[in-house]
Amino acid sequence: MVLKSSFTILVVATLAAFSSYTPQAEAHSWADCIDWKFNKAGNQDWSDQGGKCTGYARRFPLGKEFGSLDSAYPNRHYQQDRQNPSTALPCSDRMAGATRGSDETRANPPSKAYGGEYGRMTVTSVGDTLCVRWPAKTHGQSFHPNNKVQIHLSKSRNAMDISQQELLKNTIANLDYKNCNPGSNEDRRPCGGCFKVPVRAKGTYLLQWRWMLNQDEWYTSCADIDIQ
Repeated sequence: MVLKSSFTILVVATLAAFSSYTPQAEAHSWADCIDWKFNKAGNQDWSDQGGKCTGYARRFPLGKEFGSLDSAYPNRHYQQDRQNPSTALPCSDRMAGATRGSDETRANPPSKAYGGEYGRMTVTSVGDTLCVRWPAKTHGQSFHPNNKVQIHLSKSRNAMDISQQELLKNTIANLDYKNCNPGSNEDRRPCGGCFKVPVRAKGTYLLQWRWMLNQDEWYTSCADIDIQ
């Protein structure tokens, strides 16, 4: 009787641990596309059938299934230091394992982070509309808060990346995280939002996508945008 009870407890505990682990594998998001173009004006369809990506984050690998890069190597999500998120690295350097995601440090020149196996750099102009896409990763459900996606754009032209503290002074948009396509697969639902490119001199600038999942649990994606 004691053995049976102990076995039951062990099975329940194992199942509980497994069930609590599974959502964590899908618990992150990132900017899948920096410059999404819709097939039809006025129809915000974020699926691959509704448009195409014409500008990507740094070293974003092509040919991957949408929303799959949290389980691919290197994974795409970058979680900033939860103890000091406002002073953490703004872009992943891939130096601390899974929590740093893939490499999004600035290339020299920036164009080296694009082309070939990676997507192209975003090319835009002042006043143009940029639409950014991301996977819901189960967080589009009703019980999750609709935390805003922050879009930061450096004012430093053709320069090294500025700090997270400086980026926080240059917020150009706050987008609804749950602006997603309808669908039953919460993990792979495409979401996105659009904003106008503010006044900047011609040049290359750091753009950051930043989203808080839980209190002080921030995820970011970095991209270079060429303003012409």
